[in-house]
Amino acid sequence: MATVELRFSALPEHVRTARLVAAAVARRAGVDESALDEVRLAVGEACSRAVGLHQQGGVGGAVRVALIDQEKRFIIEVGDGAGEHSELAASADGGAAEGGDASDDALGLAVITGLVEEVEVGRDDDGGLIRMSWPINPA
Repeated sequence: MATVELRFSALPEHVRTARLVAAAVARRAGVDESALDEVRLAVGEACSRAVGLHQQGGVGGAVRVALIDQEKRFIIEVGDGAGEHSELAASADGGAAEGGDASDDALGLAVITGLVEEVEVGRDDDGGLIRMSWPINPA
């Protein structure tokens, strides 16, 4: 299993780079060409959401992206590191981080869910974590 890790400042201009890196690594891992646009879009949504949570909460730190090449699945994890602000945004009652918009957050998660066959939205020690995966074509 190979893993590529990317960390970037929570600035919107870095989201494009994360999308491009994710698509390149997915292609190399063996994700079907027809799914690469979905990979780019889903990573863009997840990273934009993470950047938004950082900015809304006034949280420093980096957005984390792990690109994991397993035997049969390509996994991407996007961690926001926004701590309690992630919890507020993902709360069951539809709340948003202070100053945020719950409908924007819900829309972003809906887009990701629509693009990715297997997606999990949860938490890790630093904040929110979105885990997405795609099948890898056998060589």
